[in-house]
Amino acid sequence: MKRLRKAYLTKGLLALLASFGPGMVQGAEALKIGVSLPTQAEEHWVRDKKAMEEKAKQLGVDLRVQITNNDSARQTSQVENLLAQGIQVLIVAPHDSESARGIVDKAKKMGVKVIAYDRLITHAPVDLYIAIDNVHVGELQGEYLAQRVPRGKYILLAGSPTDHNALLYREGALKKLKPLIDSGAIDVIADQPVKDWQPAEAQKIVEQALTKSGNKVDGILAPNDGTAGGAIQALAAQRLAGKVVVTGQDAELAAINRILKGTQSMTVFKNSPKMSGLAVEMAVKMAKKEPLTEPTTMVENGPFRVPALLFQGQIIEKKDIDPVLIRSGYFSEQEVYRR
Repeated sequence: MKRLRKAYLTKGLLALLASFGPGMVQGAEALKIGVSLPTQAEEHWVRDKKAMEEKAKQLGVDLRVQITNNDSARQTSQVENLLAQGIQVLIVAPHDSESARGIVDKAKKMGVKVIAYDRLITHAPVDLYIAIDNVHVGELQGEYLAQRVPRGKYILLAGSPTDHNALLYREGALKKLKPLIDSGAIDVIADQPVKDWQPAEAQKIVEQALTKSGNKVDGILAPNDGTAGGAIQALAAQRLAGKVVVTGQDAELAAINRILKGTQSMTVFKNSPKMSGLAVEMAVKMAKKEPLTEPTTMVENGPFRVPALLFQGQIIEKKDIDPVLIRSGYFSEQEVYRR
């Protein structure tokens, strides 16, 4: 009878522990992974944070996330705090790709591995870089514009000057557009970066360009959906929304709604939740000193060559919304069509 009672107690205890999940079972022994993200003001960063947290819960990882609100000094301070908490690996999407090398230096001195996520950290010995192929994204945007508006007046918006990705998007886009610009087929009436990727800043740039050109514009290179939204607001005020080809990136729900309405022409889908989940998986492997997934390429970030896992983007037009975004479960039909 005593043996039977002991067996039931053991089974009950195991069931109770299992109900807490892997993170609770490991308790203080759970791996500590630090994450530093630039913002939660953009939909794709909200999705990334959620996907990282879900993957960490699945793997039983103690994930500690900090949001910088697009402030480099704040990001440095927050990372210092994460390092003081004893994290074993740091996943960081830098607000400023150049100044973030100081973050890497601090982590390295404490023996902490660093994964640059979505945005490359320049001039720093990063252990792994996980992102979309940013040059290819720019190529998709540039080629799309060149095919639909081979002649005309263009506004070229670039991303934040502090974000290395902005340079890569522009590099890719100009591969397709520069021959037309050099030939005179494309007349660039404005060419400016957008501070911190802010839609309001993009709106101001487009408003000023429209005033200068007498509302004559045929194409707008918008590097992401936020800047596309700002540009389209400026166009709408002049009753030009839907009459100008406008690019985008991130497949945000607001952008999908604009594509359905015909005011935004396209976006580039990156499936960033898949990337963010992979970042957590790679961080766990690093912490356990296990072999990593083979990098797809090596990228140069100044004096260093960094192993990189790069994903390919996909153009989304109106015809692609159902087969690509809804059938895959990325968005529900209700989310897309309720507005």
